[in-house]
This record gives sequence, C-alpha cells and structure tokens, in this order.
Amino acid sequence: MATITGSSETRHAPQAPARARLAPWIALGVALWLAVTWIVGLRQGLLFVVGIGFGAVLAGVAFGFTTGWRAWIRDRDPTGFLAQLLAIALAMVVSIPLIASDEALTGAYGPLSVSLVLGAFVFGAAMQVADGCGSGTLYKAGLGNIFSLAVLPGFIAGSFFGAAHLDRWLALGALPPVALPSAIGVVPTLVLQLAALGGLAALLWRFRRATTTRWQPRAIYIGAVLLALFGVLNLMIAGQPWGIVYGLGLAGAKVANTLGYDLAANAFWGRPAQLEHVQQTILADVTTITNLGLLFGAFVAARRRGTDCPKTTATRTQWLAAVLAGLVLGYSARLAFGCNIGAFFSGISTGSLHGWVWFAAAFAGSLAGVKLRAALGLKA
Repeated sequence: MATITGSSETRHAPQAPARARLAPWIALGVALWLAVTWIVGLRQGLLFVVGIGFGAVLAGVAFGFTTGWRAWIRDRDPTGFLAQLLAIALAMVVSIPLIASDEALTGAYGPLSVSLVLGAFVFGAAMQVADGCGSGTLYKAGLGNIFSLAVLPGFIAGSFFGAAHLDRWLALGALPPVALPSAIGVVPTLVLQLAALGGLAALLWRFRRATTTRWQPRAIYIGAVLLALFGVLNLMIAGQPWGIVYGLGLAGAKVANTLGYDLAANAFWGRPAQLEHVQQTILADVTTITNLGLLFGAFVAARRRGTDCPKTTATRTQWLAAVLAGLVLGYSARLAFGCNIGAFFSGISTGSLHGWVWFAAAFAGSLAGVKLRAALGLKA
C-alpha cells in the first residue's frame, strides 16, 4: 500500500534567509492582531496571540499528543509522552491555585458518564488513523498537510452533530463533574496528581527502549514548558482553559445556520448561549480565536523550519479513512467532553477527575488505533 510520506519532521532545503522569508508573515500576523483587536476587543486580540503561540510551539518542535502515544506503543520511546506529562504538571501547579483564588476562572470539568468512556475510547482509536487529535489536526492543517486538511471538515461536522446528540448519550448514565480541588482541597489535589504524573513518567522511563525515534529531547521539553505557559495565559485571559473542539463545532453550527438549518430546535445549539455564539462574529468566541491563531502560528513556524506543505501520497482507501476519521473524531470528542487538549491537558491541569478517565479510555483506544493505522498502510 501507499504510505503517507509527508510529516512535520521533513525539512525542505532553505531557499532564502529565514528572516527574509518570515518578514511578510510576521507583518501579516501583526495586521491580523490589530484587526481582531479593533473588531472584537483587546481580550480576543490577546487570545489570538496566545493561539499563535500554541501553533508555533506545536509545529516548531513537532509536539504531537497522538504521535507521542504512538511512539510509546510502537517503539517504547517515551520522549513525546513525557513532554506531555511535563506540560500538564507545569500548567497544573499554576492553574489550580489560580482557579481556587479567582471566582471568575473555571476549570475544564466534565461529567463522569458512559459517553465519556465510549467517546474517549473511540477518539483514541480515530486519532491514530487521522494522525492527530484536535491540536494535532489543526496545527498540521495549518502547516499545509493535505491529509490533515482532509480530516478537518469531518472533524468540524462531527463536532456539530456530536454536541447535538449529547443529551441522548448522557441519558445512558452520568454522574456530576468532580473538581478535585473542591472535593479534597487544592494542596491534596496538587500532591495527588503530581504523584500520579510522576509515577506514570517513571513507568514510561523504566520500560523505554529508545529516546530518539522522532524528537530532539531538549527541544520538545522546551516546547512543553512553553505550552504550559500559553495554557496558563489562556486561562487568565479567557477565564477558561485551552480548548479546541467547541470552536470546531461552532464553525459547523454557523455553516448549518447559513444553509438554513433550524438551530432553535436543536438540543445543544438551540440553547440561548449557543444561539448567541452562532449569531455573533466567529472572532468573538474564545475557543475559535485561539484555533485561528493556532493555524496561523503553525504555518509561520513551519515556514521558518522549512516544513510547510509536506508532500503527501495516499491511496483512495487512506483518503476515505482520513475523512471518516475526522467525522468520528469530532463526534466522539463531544461525547467525551474534550480531546487531548480540552479533556487530557486542560482537564487534568485544572483538577477534573474526568480528565483521568478520559486519558485511560483514550489510551486504550489508541492501542487499537495503532493496529488499525498499520492495517491501512499509513506511515508509522
């Protein structure tokens, strides 16, 4: 079978000095920031800049939640996985005390439901086929990866329909969200979760077989620190943690509304708050604005590294798998109350028990997804 030959690690030969190549894109970024600030205010302008930071870091060091898990499953290389745990831990030690001290801030708390377990498992499998979770799909689409661009429309549609059907899935059984800082206290939560993250990191290191299959360890750990920093900034500016999926679903709702779909009768998008978001400019949504910044930041970073628009080849079956995987990703992420960002990174870093449940179910799904990816002949 044909394989996906393009990747974020593939470098092109430099054609001009980096500064000369980047100058017009930096100028465009400044112009976009000014435009966003002028149209929807300083907060949204700042969040756009934070989004650029997210995208630049993800693309700049090829930071992948999906590939980090896959490298461990296939090669027992813990580097990417360890970087994720580091980013979560660093964001957590700042975010949880911040939320506890400011009522205007909220965590990424999701209910403990049947839909959470099923959705996370399916998401974990689908993200391996798509070669990206929410952030991975966005940043790779931003750098011009055609395979990820094929995944993205399905992700948007799936997020829209998943939210619309969520009440039916919750009817299968759900417990209220558990915010650990409220349940057991801030300090016990920090100690407990740091111990859990540290114990998991120790296990990954104990059973490692390689450490250089994909990343330069120093670079990706610096990336982890920067992601934590931008995650905290996102919380402080937006009043809520970093998320991806809601913004994609909102884009789908806006498309449906434009096509004449009656959102008022929709169980989720017909709620007053969601209808207001649909009617507003898309730049006013705190999740969407960081998504847009992420796309732009990823492209600029890829231009800087010479990794933009990687060559991609795939069979018709693989292209079909990309489209279907995107649809499944979006739908399952809504059932699971987030992706690797909204549930795993932001959930755990703000003390939500559902983040740990999501992680266990999604990792189990990835075990199956890695095998499915191999069966489809996709790049390891």
